[in-house]
Amino acid sequence: MSRWKGLPTELDPSVRNLVVRLRRLKDHSGLSLRQLAAKTGYSSSSWERYLGGRALPPRDAVEALASVTGEEPTRLLAVWEVAAEAWSGRTATAPAGPIAGAAPAGARDQAPESAAEPGRAESLEPLEPLDPIGPAGPGAEPARGRAFHVAVAAGAVAVVLAVSAVVVLIDRAGADRDHGAVAPLAPSAAPAASPRSVPAYTCRVERIDGFWHAGLSTTRDKILANGYAGPEVAEAQCLLDRAGYSPGDVDGIFGPMTERAVKRLQTDADLVVDGIVGPHTWGALRR
Repeated sequence: MSRWKGLPTELDPSVRNLVVRLRRLKDHSGLSLRQLAAKTGYSSSSWERYLGGRALPPRDAVEALASVTGEEPTRLLAVWEVAAEAWSGRTATAPAGPIAGAAPAGARDQAPESAAEPGRAESLEPLEPLDPIGPAGPGAEPARGRAFHVAVAAGAVAVVLAVSAVVVLIDRAGADRDHGAVAPLAPSAAPAASPRSVPAYTCRVERIDGFWHAGLSTTRDKILANGYAGPEVAEAQCLLDRAGYSPGDVDGIFGPMTERAVKRLQTDADLVVDGIVGPHTWGALRR
């Protein structure tokens, strides 16, 4: 069994879950990183980054690892999709600098293993700051002074336009009053829409041919995770509530309460506790 280094503390829980699963598959396969690289087409240095939590593996790499180790890829790819969404949010808000992101789907990293040392990021030389206005020539006004004057002029123009608009409105109102015109009444405001229109789902739980159904979906293998919505989610919520794991409102939206209920069910059913509804969790819900 490999002795893995601890994952970065700032790693998102969904990404951490994916990396732990990949490490487990690699350990159970008994393959070294070089053997894994030869069988998957991704270099050993790439697998070091993926299994160290420093880069998100491409979908093709996850699928290749599942194929090599004999793992059914559906659940693993569902975990990857959740992790990829969290990783994309992480990289979108990351500060400027070297970014260790995922490689494009289908790409193969064939760089020599000596090209990059694990744990070291490439350094970027700082760029010289650019003058937002332009260099000042001899006798020219400083850029900051010009910017201040431009802002003052723009403010003055805005004030003049606002005053002119008020004067026009006052003159028009006076003319209408002199001619006995009556201003039309404003149309009544429409009732405010509810902040979120939630479809109503009714649980009609019954046992058919030895399996529980709530009357909203007959699926037994639909992958559901936090953020998903639809009748399949409502079906899972009805069956969770029937089994004594309250998911909150049956609204067809897979939120934190539903995820916690799924994890409690998975714990009691001795399943992998990942909060994702897949074929095995559906089996526990319908039996």
